[in-house]
Amino acid sequence: MNNYLEVVLENVPEDLSETLTALLLDIGYESFSEENGIFSAFIAEADYDESRLRAVLSSFDTLKDVPIRVSMLENKNWNEAWESNFEPVLIDGRCLVRAPFHLATEGIEYDLCIMPKMSFGTAHHETTSQVISMLMNLDVKDKRVLDMGSGTGVLAILASKMGAGEIVAIDNDEWAYENAKENTEKNNTPNVSVIQGDSGSIPAGSFDIILANINRNILLEQIPSYSASMNTGSILLLSGFYEEDLDVISNRAAEAGLHLLSTGTKNRWMVAKFEK
Repeated sequence: MNNYLEVVLENVPEDLSETLTALLLDIGYESFSEENGIFSAFIAEADYDESRLRAVLSSFDTLKDVPIRVSMLENKNWNEAWESNFEPVLIDGRCLVRAPFHLATEGIEYDLCIMPKMSFGTAHHETTSQVISMLMNLDVKDKRVLDMGSGTGVLAILASKMGAGEIVAIDNDEWAYENAKENTEKNNTPNVSVIQGDSGSIPAGSFDIILANINRNILLEQIPSYSASMNTGSILLLSGFYEEDLDVISNRAAEAGLHLLSTGTKNRWMVAKFEK
């Protein structure tokens, strides 16, 4: 199980935060917060490298000498902080993503009960919410679905509730793996198989729909593996990258025999739909 670090930078100008976030995502940071000029970034302890962080900061004149404060996150404190701030998310009036301590809402088409702990995938982030929105407009009935970088398992669980057949959810993080298993049980979705691994862990056979909400670099590396697991006519939804990265993502997909069908953008974060 990964321990997580909080890396705090003070006096970060607001106009630099988006660019800084994008650069830190590329070196393994997973989530961010900003308040009153205090910028916090969260990363698995095993992935933290101060020299790489300093290299990123040195690209900004105002940040190259900024003090770095690093602290270990206690799992209990992380979860308590999350629970105290988390609110349910309603997407397109159809899908409600809530925690077990929230009451269910009547009349919702897809009610997803998610306890994320330290896994990505609460639908608060623009990438997750956009993939959910696009997924709800696909024909998933009886389809074989692969969810790469599954985090909480929220996308796999939604696919199950939409009537998908076999669903495989893969994440390389042990905490995410355990968390996704817990969430699939909470949502009574036994057709979701959760695997701890990476693209080398994709089961044999072809998938009708593949979902991958990770980050640009991993997507660029794994797109050929996704294509190899698709039939002609299979659909791939990609997210976890900024709009300025669409060209490089699309070019990589084209090299793998995929063509772009549509995109969506929210606060510069993109979702892209491809077909083989």
